[in-house]
Amino acid sequence: MQGTAIILAAGLGTRMRSSSPKALLRLGGKPLLWHLLQSCAEVFERIVVVTGPDMPELAALAALHPVVVQEERLGTAHAALAAAPHFGDGPVAILYADNPLIRPETLRALLARLEDASPALALLAMRPPDPTGYGQVVLRPDARGGTRPGAGIPGARIIEWVDATPAERAEGLCNAGGLSAAGPALLQWLGRVGNNNAKREFYLTDIVALAAAEGASITAVEGPFAELRGINTLAELAAAEASLQTRLREAALEAGASLVAPETVFLAADTRLASDVTIGPYVVFGPGVTIEEGAEIRPFSHLEGCRVGTGAIVGPFARLRPGTELGEGARVGNFVELKAARLGAGAKANHLAYLGDAAIGAAANIGAGTITCNYDGFAKYRTEIGAHAFIGSDAVLVAPVSVGAGAFVAAGSVITRDVAPDAMAFGRAAQAERAEGARKFRERKRKAKPCAGS
Repeated sequence: MQGTAIILAAGLGTRMRSSSPKALLRLGGKPLLWHLLQSCAEVFERIVVVTGPDMPELAALAALHPVVVQEERLGTAHAALAAAPHFGDGPVAILYADNPLIRPETLRALLARLEDASPALALLAMRPPDPTGYGQVVLRPDARGGTRPGAGIPGARIIEWVDATPAERAEGLCNAGGLSAAGPALLQWLGRVGNNNAKREFYLTDIVALAAAEGASITAVEGPFAELRGINTLAELAAAEASLQTRLREAALEAGASLVAPETVFLAADTRLASDVTIGPYVVFGPGVTIEEGAEIRPFSHLEGCRVGTGAIVGPFARLRPGTELGEGARVGNFVELKAARLGAGAKANHLAYLGDAAIGAAANIGAGTITCNYDGFAKYRTEIGAHAFIGSDAVLVAPVSVGAGAFVAAGSVITRDVAPDAMAFGRAAQAERAEGARKFRERKRKAKPCAGS
């Protein structure tokens, strides 16, 4: 690893219509900044994040790296200059937190271009399907396509679409935001950027013209539009999510996971799928999910912050919430919800159950309609169920409570006290029967009010 990455993350993103900083908005279940940090960590020796004032959550996300605060938002060049003490003499790449999908390979290519072709400045560029509205990268002809540097290019610049000529627009090479140069040169250019524009801001793109004016060698490294596209609106965020989902699905399939209907499965950026797992249609993964080898997630299930053990089966229509762990061969069936629950190997909860803050032993059976009452309005409490225990249908376990190994809880019971191992517990009123009671009830109701119909 080499060089320094400066990530500009101070923007408020007012066009996103959100009170959160743009860099904290979610993509694949993770903040935009998280994605770029992951890629940069594979390439750069040092990462510096520039935030704005009063952004504690953003600073916390970047806490493993130096964080610089741009006290006044006076433009992107001003933000980059705030990190100048961290530049050093080696290569420096300036990147934007709202370009979250840049791959490590592209970042390596950006640094390699400085070494291999010896330009003074390397730009990230792309060719969007519709270049309208993008800044156009204008290079000397022998530098187009990023194959060779254009040494001494007086006309090299980034020009706004509205100011570009038809010939420049036809070229279709557009600015993707990122750039790289040696630290000392970058510092010199940033110090010369002016703010003679409508917004009175200091723009990073102006250093391209400054470098060209002094005869500096400039080149461009092209990457796919889906990877380099920026995110400035909610519509662009949705489009980036679609691009990311395609990338994640392809990676999962390549790694040996079977996605029955890939286009219907939504993965988080950190979803971990082992080989030989099967994911049914319309499954949604939130952050922090690990699925181990041979497990099956059936259709319309939602998983977040959980681990599914080898050979376990989940769903259909199941929900696993954070803190849930399923042991080898465990079964979670339709309309079962688990939260901070651990099912031991071979344990089963096949129908219509809620198990929160619970530990269920190996080979235990949880009947349909069972719930753990884990919250009393003030605090959460745990339920412990031993190995091979049998919990009958519609049982209510009022925590804190434990059911011993091999115990049997009768259907319809409300359990408020611990049940000993191998005991049978009945937590319900004795059944009573009144002869002719149903007939008398109907007659009484009919006399009180005429029947409204069947």
